[in-house]
Amino acid sequence: MTEVPNSKEYDPKSLDHYVPSVSSKGHKGLRDSRVPDVLLDGDPIKELGVADSVLSPRVAIAIDPVALITTECITVTSAMRKHARWAHSSVSAILGGSTISYRVRPPSVSSDRPLRAPVKVPAPGTLGRTEGSTVYDEESLTGRWGLRGKKGKSMQDNPLMSAFARLRGELRGCQDIRSFDIPSLLHPFLQIIRSSSTSAPITSLALIAITKFFAYNLISRNSPRLSLGMQLLSAAITHCRFEASDSAADEIVLLRILKLMEVMLSGPGGDLLGDESVCEMMETGLSMCCQMRLSELLRRSAEISMITMCQILFERLKHLEDEVGGNIAALEETANDADGGELKMDAPLTGTNAASPQRSTVSTPLSPNFEATGRAQQGGLETRPSTSFEQPTESNEVGMNNALNGSAINLITAPSPDVQEVTEIRPYSLPSIRELFRVLVNLLEPHDRQHTDAMRIMALRIIDVALEVAGPSIAKHSSLTTLAKDHLCRNLFQLVRSDNMNLLNESLRVTGTLLATCRPVLKLQQELFLSYLVACLHPRVEIPRESGIDPSLYEGVPYMPKLVKQPPSSTSSGRSTPVPVKDRQKLGMEGGSRKPDAREAMVESIGALTRIPSFLAELFVNYDCEVDRSDLCEDLVGLLSRNAFPDSATWSTTNVPPLCLDALLGYIQFMADRLDDEPIYKGYPDPKNLRRQRYRKKIIIKGVNKFNESPKGGIAYLASQGIIGNPDDPRSVAQFLKGTTRVSKKVLGEYISKLANEPLLRAFLDFFDFTDKRVDEALRDLLGAFRLPGESALIERIVTVFAEKYCVNSTPEGIADKDSVFVLTYAIIMLNTDQHNPNVKSQNRMALADFAKNLRGVNGGKDFDPQYLQDIYDSIKNNEIILPDEHDNKHAFDYAWKELLVKTDTAGDLVISDTNIFDEDMFEATWKPVVATLSYVFMSASEDAVYQRVVAGFDQCAQVAARYGLTEALDHIIYCLATITTLAPDVFPNTSLNTEVQVGKKSVMVSELAVKFGRDYRAQLATVVLFKGVIAANEAKIQKGWEMITRIWLSLFTNSLMPATFHQSHSLLEVPPIPIQSPHVVSRGERSNESGLFQSFTSYLSSYAADDPPEPSDEELSDTLCTVDCLAACPMEEIFVNILTLPPKPLAALTHALLDQLPEEISPAVIVVKPEQGSPNPKVNGQNQSFLPPNYNPSIVYILELSTMFAIRDEESTATVGQEVAEALQNIVRNAANNHPLIVSRAAFYLLSLLSASHDQPFIRAPVILHTISSLDQSTSEKAALPILNGLTSCMRGPRPLRNEMVNTPDFWSTIRGLHTTPAAAGNVFELLVGIMADTPSAITADNYEFAIQALNDFATAGSAGAVVEQKRDRNMRRSKAVKSIDPHDNELVSRGVRAVTMIWQLSSRVPALIEQSHLERKEAWTAYWSPIFRALSTQCVNPCREIRHQAFSGLQRALLSPELASADHQEWTAIFGEVLFPLILQLLRPEVYHSDPLGMSETRVQAATLLCKIFLHYLVLLSEWDGMLELWLRILDIMDRLMNSGQGDSLEEAVPESLKNILLVMANGGYLASPLENPQHARLWEETWKRLERFLPGMFQEIFPDPPRPPTVAAEPQQTEESKSGAEYVPVDAK
Repeated sequence: MTEVPNSKEYDPKSLDHYVPSVSSKGHKGLRDSRVPDVLLDGDPIKELGVADSVLSPRVAIAIDPVALITTECITVTSAMRKHARWAHSSVSAILGGSTISYRVRPPSVSSDRPLRAPVKVPAPGTLGRTEGSTVYDEESLTGRWGLRGKKGKSMQDNPLMSAFARLRGELRGCQDIRSFDIPSLLHPFLQIIRSSSTSAPITSLALIAITKFFAYNLISRNSPRLSLGMQLLSAAITHCRFEASDSAADEIVLLRILKLMEVMLSGPGGDLLGDESVCEMMETGLSMCCQMRLSELLRRSAEISMITMCQILFERLKHLEDEVGGNIAALEETANDADGGELKMDAPLTGTNAASPQRSTVSTPLSPNFEATGRAQQGGLETRPSTSFEQPTESNEVGMNNALNGSAINLITAPSPDVQEVTEIRPYSLPSIRELFRVLVNLLEPHDRQHTDAMRIMALRIIDVALEVAGPSIAKHSSLTTLAKDHLCRNLFQLVRSDNMNLLNESLRVTGTLLATCRPVLKLQQELFLSYLVACLHPRVEIPRESGIDPSLYEGVPYMPKLVKQPPSSTSSGRSTPVPVKDRQKLGMEGGSRKPDAREAMVESIGALTRIPSFLAELFVNYDCEVDRSDLCEDLVGLLSRNAFPDSATWSTTNVPPLCLDALLGYIQFMADRLDDEPIYKGYPDPKNLRRQRYRKKIIIKGVNKFNESPKGGIAYLASQGIIGNPDDPRSVAQFLKGTTRVSKKVLGEYISKLANEPLLRAFLDFFDFTDKRVDEALRDLLGAFRLPGESALIERIVTVFAEKYCVNSTPEGIADKDSVFVLTYAIIMLNTDQHNPNVKSQNRMALADFAKNLRGVNGGKDFDPQYLQDIYDSIKNNEIILPDEHDNKHAFDYAWKELLVKTDTAGDLVISDTNIFDEDMFEATWKPVVATLSYVFMSASEDAVYQRVVAGFDQCAQVAARYGLTEALDHIIYCLATITTLAPDVFPNTSLNTEVQVGKKSVMVSELAVKFGRDYRAQLATVVLFKGVIAANEAKIQKGWEMITRIWLSLFTNSLMPATFHQSHSLLEVPPIPIQSPHVVSRGERSNESGLFQSFTSYLSSYAADDPPEPSDEELSDTLCTVDCLAACPMEEIFVNILTLPPKPLAALTHALLDQLPEEISPAVIVVKPEQGSPNPKVNGQNQSFLPPNYNPSIVYILELSTMFAIRDEESTATVGQEVAEALQNIVRNAANNHPLIVSRAAFYLLSLLSASHDQPFIRAPVILHTISSLDQSTSEKAALPILNGLTSCMRGPRPLRNEMVNTPDFWSTIRGLHTTPAAAGNVFELLVGIMADTPSAITADNYEFAIQALNDFATAGSAGAVVEQKRDRNMRRSKAVKSIDPHDNELVSRGVRAVTMIWQLSSRVPALIEQSHLERKEAWTAYWSPIFRALSTQCVNPCREIRHQAFSGLQRALLSPELASADHQEWTAIFGEVLFPLILQLLRPEVYHSDPLGMSETRVQAATLLCKIFLHYLVLLSEWDGMLELWLRILDIMDRLMNSGQGDSLEEAVPESLKNILLVMANGGYLASPLENPQHARLWEETWKRLERFLPGMFQEIFPDPPRPPTVAAEPQQTEESKSGAEYVPVDAK
């Protein structure tokens, strides 16, 4: 390489203010201090503006076009005349005229190659006449035209000037310049441009003129012979030559050429240019870009122009597709026919300088005619040599000569309009575009030292524009696609490993654009590129722990990408080339260490790709769901997630974390935006099949990992999963091992080479096809599948089987047998190691002769063909056989690339995923690192913009997870946000210091939690996002997330920041609000206006003395109000309403989460909360703690109430969660001793409510529930009376089967009887009984009959409290005092007692039916059903309350007189005397009974005596037939005797004789009492009656029965004694 003196090095910063786009603004970048100060008929900067203006819309000309052209002709010729060479021009040159007639010869076809471009201008030095015309060269013309003859005679004028004179003459008669022949118009100017005798200023004037013609639309689409003119112009400017002056002026000409080429391509005739013309123009532009001897300004300008022209050229590609109607194949075929495969652009630096007659000339830097620009130094010209990086070849020379001389147009005469073109000019199309693309791609070759990084950067920028304009079109054309897939990608993927940041940035940009536009045909290439970026960028560093951030928030970020393979074993086979670690990192596929700026550039490249909405979805479909591809989507998301953590800035730059976060958020946003799109399935893979493929892929990866550890275990696992059909079939196993790329090549080589696995080895080699391949080629294929083992025996076995396989069908020509192949294979392996082992010195390496010598006589006793060995030797020497897992250098890349290209055909095209049907599976696979990153950034962020983006990200993640039912993702999002809220701590803060503050009409609870939360903006934001963006409307999709939600609810509820239910209508339980610990109440209105330290201290001391918490400060109150406002923004009520309509499964999850919050054990309380009844709490100290009741925890009640509410919502929810709730409630009630009574009472109520809703469920039974409740101790029962009663009432209002089951349960009645003692519950208990009694059909059955009577009897007995009032009233009446009104409570007791007695009597109507249904014996049935009524009524007949007693007597009388009571068929009814009436009277005779109501009890005794007599007479007929008649009558007489002698007074003394007299008369009239004379059978009755009456009523019998026989005086005492014994049980000692 020739080094240019004083040449400027490439400065990447010099392009910072240039934009490679076509606009006037873009060209203004050229106008800086580096523009040479060259005066050329005016300011050169202004003249540059003309070229700039042509790119804008055409402007209207204000002067005559003909005059303009004439002026331009005069301007050029004037400048020429001022030059010494043309100083003596003739007058005709000034006046306009010519003595020579010029004609354009018909084009002729070059004999070297067929005509491709219709017109071509010959190179300088070839001007002359052909076919009889005189040929002139520049030297002779100059010698003859530039001199004057003697005596003033002028010689023939210079043809360059004569052409202008002739043009002026032709223009004189032109009326419309647009009808003027374009070749004739351009001819004189083109001669100036092509002439090497002109100077740079003159050439510049000619270029300015032509540029004006295009700018002013003087050359239009309809101009005559425009196509020919465009070809001539193209040839002229691409072969422009002029005398060198100074470099600045020379470069001005080149700048004008660049601008003119832009104008031509963008102008009206741009699409008329031929392929060769376009190629030459592109060669010219590229040469200017690449010639380092040119100024940086010119090279940058050339680059800008090339970008503009490439935009136009590649835009043409899209129009070509439209012209063929989308038939790309036809376009390709046409292009190949037209091109013939011979259109060739030379690389900018491959040519040499042409031998110019004058060294002081400058040609357009187009190889090979670009000549050095001369510099005047010390009166002479210095030629700057051109730079050339390779020697010209013969083919180059021929190609260039053809390119320059292939034109058949001889520009020696003026074109004549009467001569027609012979060959049609075909507009440029695919061939020139393809050739330009090829040259640009070749400029990127990283190992070509002729190409500098500056040239590669220039080519990358141009290629980037081409891809931006026509990337999708390039992907449609097979010829362009081939270039992109192979050479372009190959070069790019090597350039991205460059340490040159400018080159790296451009390479990454072009790669990104290439993938963005052509990725459908770059499936494997894209995988390779992204895999490299992931390997480079993913840090294998643990995320550092930060205080205040829970590590569980960022779980899920992968430590390393999946695609990274484990490092190969350090054991080497000895036949590999060791490669330094540094080189492996630089050139290998695993990435390695990159500079921070390089990492940032790579991240930006990934970010640009992820901004394609469907990019990551395409990665997921095309790679993650394919067995043989990497999990690129997961790896890329993991990469972005890991690098979004702040610590990644330590090995990259501070810009990397926000860049990665932005890419992640964009990924989520795209998915969220697609949620409402209509799913499109047509033309896309079935998502179900992809799920199966991913599952299969996971199994294969797991199995392969097992194989790499233990081959037998891996094969067994894969066989068990159905991946390998038959593990005992070698072919089945070999087919899998050959078909997967995930198996360790080292392990595979060692496994198949074992002696026991020889069948597998043979089956494995059966999958190779060695037909028509040399031994080294076949061996190269084989060793690409596995790595040779280290043991020679194993290698020998592999080589043996390989030799047999190679010769299995037929021995190849030149090979004797398989033994020859065996030896040759060994020799090739040795040669490969020898040639490429860096430890072997070059002079010691094996030569061809040595290689051949080693193989002498081994080919069946003969030598191998020398040429055969030569080919093998060259192949091995130039291209190492790569042994897998051991190389990571350029050869490894070449090998990997070759393998990639082979797989490209079978891999298929990439599926463009413009649908949302894959988003569910993609999000399911990638949400963990995304959510982890959002959580970490949320916790560590400090800027509002970051908060805003992260909040949006959380919301979108929740939307996606909820829409696709990804409950695990939604639950984790809830967990993260709930953790950030700080409202779900493991241990809830103490609430003992909670203080309720009245602020105006608003009551605010100031607590530790509220104050801390109000000061934490991050927590408030997370709370709003959680409830408003995540939970609301997504309740049905939540599962485990309810755990954190319920903890937040409990925390808020216990601090009075949230009600138990949000609306009364929402509550399914008729229960008062859950009481919370009564806080200290402070009214802000009562606060003194005083302030200061003394006031605060006084407040503190007073609160301390009163054992109250300190009064909250204004700041704490303000923080609490912030908390209240934040929670008000959360739609809690809406969420609760939605919860009540949840399906069973999520409702079960919520209920389970609630019940999980119940404490396992209740610890002893330290702070005692006032119970619901308001009883005072004792002070707590160390001595009295053992007497403290269990602590009241309102959160337990909250949990139980919500759970019960969910369980009783409907039948389906009851069946789903009822059992779990019931068990929890029963545990609370059973463990009543360890729970606060208020908790127990609520639990009992909830349990009964649940029983009412789920009585038909197998998990709950009324007897069990009632037994549990009835087992409560008396104290707890009293405190829980009302809730329990409400629950029982609810059950009794429930279904009839439940009512029947309950009322027939003994524990129900025991509970009822226990509850009636509580004054507050007694009324409700009685009403419950009334309802049971009034139920139709009756709820009273044989099972509960006696229980009901006992309960009613209890209420009747409770009415005895009315006796006090009655007796007090009696005393007041006797004292003539005013009677006070009766206490309503006492009145209620009496009223309930009276009603109870009435209901007891009413039950007597049920007795006959019960007896009939009982199937008991008559006596047992009578005792079971009549006795309870009589006992209860008898008991109430001695009730101190007169009203109840009178009602009882009335009921008892009616019951005793009931027609269903007695019957002649049985005598058990007779027990009414001995079991009812006699005990009743005896009870009335007791002194304590008498004194319970002295006034009223006397009357009661009379009533009892009268009732006894009445009942006896009523049943006298039936009694007469009873054997016990005599004993009954005698006992009645004894009872009457007791009554007469009770000492009560006149009432009994009068009532008893009258009653007895009445009985005796009735008995006598009925014949039951007769004298012995009249009826001897009744003699004893007569005698005993007379005898007993005489004892306490002497003379009565005689009075009733005059002259009766005397009663016997003997044998009466024993009977009296017997009677006394029988009545001893009932008769106490009389109190006189």
